Amino acid sequence: MSGTVGTSVTAGVTARPGDGEGPDRPPAVAPRSWRLGEAIVPVFAGLAFLYLMVPIAYTVAFSFNEPGRTNLVWRGFTLENWQNPCGAPQVCQSLVNSLQVGVIATVVATTLGTLIALALVRYRFRGRTLANLLIFLPMSTPEVVLGAALLAQFLSLRVNPGFTTVVLAHTMFCISFVVVTVKARVASLDPKLEEAAADLYASAWQAFWRVTFPLLLPGIAAAALLAFSLSFDDFIITNFNSGNFTTFPKFVYVSATRGIPAQANVIGSAMFFLALLLVVAAQVFSVARRRRR
Repeated sequence: MSGTVGTSVTAGVTARPGDGEGPDRPPAVAPRSWRLGEAIVPVFAGLAFLYLMVPIAYTVAFSFNEPGRTNLVWRGFTLENWQNPCGAPQVCQSLVNSLQVGVIATVVATTLGTLIALALVRYRFRGRTLANLLIFLPMSTPEVVLGAALLAQFLSLRVNPGFTTVVLAHTMFCISFVVVTVKARVASLDPKLEEAAADLYASAWQAFWRVTFPLLLPGIAAAALLAFSLSFDDFIITNFNSGNFTTFPKFVYVSATRGIPAQANVIGSAMFFLALLLVVAAQVFSVARRRRR
């Protein structure tokens, strides 16, 4: 009887599926089948990335083009444009104007937008829902309508279009983007951290400056960069409210009728490489910080 049971148990062990596999060895993994989607998605992603990079590559390439009446035909490679980026009339002045408007609008919009975001997330007051709705209106309104409405308002107040009106217009539409960006950061913070600071005898200002503000700083920095890029890049609202004041996008638009000078491509390429350098530096800093932690 015992011999029969032992023989059956042994037969059961030796008869397990998987040739040559022991009782503790995992079964062989079946080969992964090829899927069409795994090949299509990278191809379409590569084509989309290439489509986005073509205008940038054109701008960089024609920044090395030999100068002429127009910059639409390749004449030959030269470094003269990079050696003298202010060679074209008003190109550097328009760049300075855009930087001045962008910095002022960014500082004001980031300050006001951060305070508004804190109020909308941390406090309950009458009209809070209406304030949330009004914040999204500049983001959803077409820029043509927004620019025309602002121009009509400035003219009704007898304010001549120029530097001041451009700064006010840029600050107005940048605030919405700052509020939305900072609100997401504020909503993710734990209020108990401020309560713990208060339990340790910190005043309201000390709790904000030493606990809340450092935690909000990444969101505020991201909102500021977004506001500056929107201000520096804007043309439609600027064109309505600038008068004789010329920013860099407006200079490029006006120059397009007679051929954009190569120096404009130089400045555009330099701004692209600067932004790319900032992004790479931020990523490297973030990775190094995580490794130190």
